[in-house]
Amino acid sequence: MSVSPNSEENMAIDSYVENLVKKLTLEEKFLLLANHAEGVYFSSTPIDRLGIPSMEMTDGPLGVAWHSSNRNCTRFPATIGLAATWDRSLSQLMGEALGREVKAAGKHLLLAPGVNIHRTPLNGRTFEYMSEDPYLAKEIAIPYVRGVQNQGVGACLKHFAANNQETNRRTSSSEIDERTLHEIYLRPFKEVVQHANPWSVMGSYNKINGKYVYEDIQLLRRTLMDDWGFKGFVVTDWDATKYMDDAAICINSGLSLEMPRPHCYKLESLRDAIEKQGFTEFRLDDVVRRFLRMFFLTGIMGPNKNSIDVSEDITGNPDLARRIAEEGMVLLKNDRGLLPINLEKIQKLALLGPNLDVKLGRPQYGGSSAVVPPYEITPLEGFTERCQGKVSIVNDPSDAELAIVFAGLNHDKGMDAESKDRESFDLPKDQVELIKRTTKDNPDTIVVLISGSPIGMEQWLGDVPAVLEAWYPGMESGRAIANVIFGNVNPSGKLPITFPRRLVDSPAHSVKGTRTYPGDKHLRVYYNEGLNVGYRFFDTMNIEPQFPFGFGLSYTHFEYENFRVNKTKLMGMKDQLITSVDVSNTGSLIGSEVIQVYSNQKQSLVQRPPRELVGFEKVSLEPGQTVTISAPILGRDLAIYDVKKHRWRAATGEVELFAGNSSRSEFLSETIVCCEN
Repeated sequence: MSVSPNSEENMAIDSYVENLVKKLTLEEKFLLLANHAEGVYFSSTPIDRLGIPSMEMTDGPLGVAWHSSNRNCTRFPATIGLAATWDRSLSQLMGEALGREVKAAGKHLLLAPGVNIHRTPLNGRTFEYMSEDPYLAKEIAIPYVRGVQNQGVGACLKHFAANNQETNRRTSSSEIDERTLHEIYLRPFKEVVQHANPWSVMGSYNKINGKYVYEDIQLLRRTLMDDWGFKGFVVTDWDATKYMDDAAICINSGLSLEMPRPHCYKLESLRDAIEKQGFTEFRLDDVVRRFLRMFFLTGIMGPNKNSIDVSEDITGNPDLARRIAEEGMVLLKNDRGLLPINLEKIQKLALLGPNLDVKLGRPQYGGSSAVVPPYEITPLEGFTERCQGKVSIVNDPSDAELAIVFAGLNHDKGMDAESKDRESFDLPKDQVELIKRTTKDNPDTIVVLISGSPIGMEQWLGDVPAVLEAWYPGMESGRAIANVIFGNVNPSGKLPITFPRRLVDSPAHSVKGTRTYPGDKHLRVYYNEGLNVGYRFFDTMNIEPQFPFGFGLSYTHFEYENFRVNKTKLMGMKDQLITSVDVSNTGSLIGSEVIQVYSNQKQSLVQRPPRELVGFEKVSLEPGQTVTISAPILGRDLAIYDVKKHRWRAATGEVELFAGNSSRSEFLSETIVCCEN
């Protein structure tokens, strides 16, 4: 059930909410603003007198988290892997499946998706977020949110905003100039709010320019609510207001719900603040009203009240989880066409590495996104299943035709995990030594990386002919990897994040400017790179990445020809044009390709990066097939944020559009002219 902000149904909901607010006493309104029950972490406070039940929440975004549901549920691939599919339809399907599972678990709000921008490869939650690019992030998040809410379950967009590291996340301040804040870090939130209508937004732990988001009237009240038209409610991240005690500023900013316990919204603090006229009942009613809308949108209350069968089987999405995993895997290297492996041409396959037989779906393993599935197929199990009766699996690489090392990270603290950033950009020393030892014993060695963020490869990449980035593939991990390795699935994933050669090549760690990570002695993190995040920085500084944004190989080959536009003038932010390109599969296997369109405005009055992603489409082609692929380019996706007028405005002047298959590919180009209305 997706409710349009201007629909008749929405107006009816507003009427129900208004009637309910009028019946609430002042004390009952205060009670709704926080959870007041000891030992309860994912429920709001009920108001029994008026039949207002608890709103039940569950963590995400990889699935319904065990610690907030006490149930085994589908463990989907990590969200970075979903973004690596570059497939909007798959994102919607995942959202719909998650919505059904959330509802069947007796919950009403999924605390997902996360759309924070990848700024540093060391961020412990890179695997939970989508991309370093705001366009790709919002294009994957919009259908995800729509899918969840089509099931009558609320999506909670997080973490608003600029939560780009876990180190000192509760006390650091992200120091960002206004244009960068809006064009890079707020843009995914803005687009999802305006085009998917999420029912909730979760604030972040960190400060932005010295203020916690919950005390920032400009950011919450004026930008999110007034400028963007957000009608939903704002909830804190868990204990994010620990260092705050001003109830009035939170009410005036627009905070509706403090979880999992009150810090600012203690009853005595609220009573004292309203008596001292720190806030008006008009402002109080607004934050209460926003929260109560969720009860009617989800059917917790109202004439169409939903009944939830919590006995329903909610583990029925392994096929979808496997498909997302397969389509998100990125083939980074494949010298000599080593992959795919033909099982009929080998007798022995050596399998090694610390991630060969590890189950990652454990309670709270990695943080709030942890999902415990009913089963989890490890790579060893998946490969044993596939090779049974055909090929012998051994652990001595010198005794096999091919060897596969399952390397990467896990969810231990100091790796890909909440609350603490990664301790190293490189693989652990023992893994590097294992890869080098294995390639010495068997030059036909494949490295499969199970991880959620870029990894340094300079120490071993030159020794290895084939590398597959599998991300965290979810409950069907072993089968999904086997399907790609043995050619049942042709890899089509593209990197949603740049893989640097060295950590110092990344903007937050660059030696060419001020090192700004993890912050100075006052815990201020200076975003001195401005707009140049991810591939924008590499292009601006002319730094060669290990693997560029948007990169990914296939078992087949594609050629591009005849890039064109349906018109050469774009009139304002509401206008659009259509780009088209002829794509041919010149190889011998069916495969999928992602056509990427980037823009460049050389004559802009303000600095713009050399390339910015503005469109993409994914297509599957049979061998020898040629198709024309069209990608719309919207005026608003070429716009810039005007710091003098504090608003977005259309680009003006000549803009060059490039079509290719990564941010560093050989491009076809066309020039258009942009004008303001």
